[in-house]
Amino acid sequence: MHPAPSLIIFTTLSGLGFGLLAWLGAGALVPTGWVGFVFYALGYGLAGAGLVTSAAHLGHPERALKAFTQWRTSWLSREAVLSVGALLLMAPHAAGSVFFATPLPVFGWLGAVFCVATVFATSMIYAQIRAVPRWHHWTTPALFLAFALSGGALLSGQITAAALLLALLAVVMVLHWHFGDRRLAEAGSTPETATGLGFMGRVRLFEPPHTGANYLLREMVHVVGRKHAVKLRVIALLGAAVLPALVLAALPASHLAAGLAIALHGVGLMASRWLFFAEAEHVVGLYYGRR
Repeated sequence: MHPAPSLIIFTTLSGLGFGLLAWLGAGALVPTGWVGFVFYALGYGLAGAGLVTSAAHLGHPERALKAFTQWRTSWLSREAVLSVGALLLMAPHAAGSVFFATPLPVFGWLGAVFCVATVFATSMIYAQIRAVPRWHHWTTPALFLAFALSGGALLSGQITAAALLLALLAVVMVLHWHFGDRRLAEAGSTPETATGLGFMGRVRLFEPPHTGANYLLREMVHVVGRKHAVKLRVIALLGAAVLPALVLAALPASHLAAGLAIALHGVGLMASRWLFFAEAEHVVGLYYGRR
């Protein structure tokens, strides 16, 4: 699928923001005063920026409020409801910590649960799509949650937890690519099933369905060269998981080491998220002879 910048920015920033807030709400870090203000401002800022970017991706951003009305059937709507709930529940805990040096653990834990649930809902927006077999797999929510929790651990300075979660993230990334590369074939979708002409024998594209580009080709079909995909996977794996873990293990704990690990993780995350969309093969591509 077309890797729209707004989707990459949205899923990247919101995952990091809600991941950080989850760690703060769970009490792994209890900052107060100005230090607390910086941490909570960063968490709210990242999460908020991601949500605003997601609204900008809509064809009619002015109708974004309608997303809250379909929570019974839509994961996108559930994500909207959960995200607002997470930010509201976290607010008393954040305010108590920053202004009164009195955290409110009940609100913190509830907010943390809603933060994790928000990331899960975001992942299910993609995992539910059967027409994109690569996404329709348990590794999709596992990937989003692993990125959010490991990124949040890095941002909140949880060195031991971050190292363990980065190792887990590396495993999940490899599994996501391993299973994803076979999903389209396993789904049984072929040019014969795409056209409904399988009863006549093997189907081969003679001419494109039309002479010009259209919405489906722009949004649903994106071909990534195998050579480039391999390079980006290496960059994603090294940047997001391997190198940050090595930095945490090799360098003494300091702001410099933390900043370097976070920067590397961010580069790997962006590469991984670009691949997440670019490598996703929509079955409509079979109809157009695009693989």
